Amino acid sequence: MELGGFFMAHAVWSVSDGETLVPMLASESNQERKMTRLAHERLKDSVAEGHSRLEANTDGFQRAAFIYDGYIHLEDRKTDALIMTVIQYGSDGGTVQMAIPYKPASSGFAVHRPKFLSIDGIGEEEVQTLGEAFFAGVDKHEEGSKVWSGHLDESR
Repeated sequence: MELGGFFMAHAVWSVSDGETLVPMLASESNQERKMTRLAHERLKDSVAEGHSRLEANTDGFQRAAFIYDGYIHLEDRKTDALIMTVIQYGSDGGTVQMAIPYKPASSGFAVHRPKFLSIDGIGEEEVQTLGEAFFAGVDKHEEGSKVWSGHLDESR
């Protein structure tokens, strides 16, 4: 989750100026982090590639996070959100999907509270630890954490 938090902060920073996020696949193996942007003509092709690469793990990652710009439904309306799937591979593994709703720059940029969409292979008692690790990662991204905290709107 720390890996996901770091790159989610990067994503928040990236969309804060009004641009659509180019989907990102972040990975970590042997303490080495890597990020690949998945740029196709159609966003849905980039998203499909990201999910496929997460599932296949042909690169042998220890953990990976895939983040893309999309929408979720909050309060019966469609809301812009950065959507992330984080996977810890191996016998102690699990998958978390979460979203960070946001208000686009054209409407006065704001970042809302994270929403867990699904948790698989991880005990309910670990959810708080997941959140703490996520925000530890956010805090490690200097620019992204500044933008996040400076535009935080916890009303949603």
